[in-house]
Amino acid sequence: MNFKVKAFVTALFAGATIMLTLPAMADMETEHSPNLGNTPMEGTETFQAFGGKEGLVKIMDDFMIGLVADPRTKPFFDNNKQAIIKAMLVEQMCELMNGGCKYPGRDMTTAHANMKVNREAFNALVEQFQFAMDKHDVPFSAQNKLLAKLAPMYRQIETTDGAAVPPTKLSGQ
Repeated sequence: MNFKVKAFVTALFAGATIMLTLPAMADMETEHSPNLGNTPMEGTETFQAFGGKEGLVKIMDDFMIGLVADPRTKPFFDNNKQAIIKAMLVEQMCELMNGGCKYPGRDMTTAHANMKVNREAFNALVEQFQFAMDKHDVPFSAQNKLLAKLAPMYRQIETTDGAAVPPTKLSGQ
């Protein structure tokens, strides 16, 4: 086989291999936790604006402090599950922002099934999250991108239009 034909066959084989691999790579890139609540963002700019995973951990630490301090959210978060809740939130936010994490937690409906979260409690949670992001100088545009991903989840989290009832009163925890 002469050089030109050999080069052409090699290029053709390489091209075919790439074409066969692309769908599998695309599937890997779009594969995400089915419990995430939304699809991850494109790119990692927002994740970087949050300071990566280390930044998310710091934000969630302050977020939890705010949730426990706020009387509207305290009954839901002032318990022995704070560490696991923070860890799940870090993983969820990290995966939503395409930071290379996998959220191992439950879907939002299951996670909030034993709670009666009303609009006031939900809005208070968002407010405390914004305070924590502001404290860590997350740019407003990055905050908005993440909040836009999180906003549709209120349908699974907000489970009552009556009084908010934390899980300890519902499940005897």
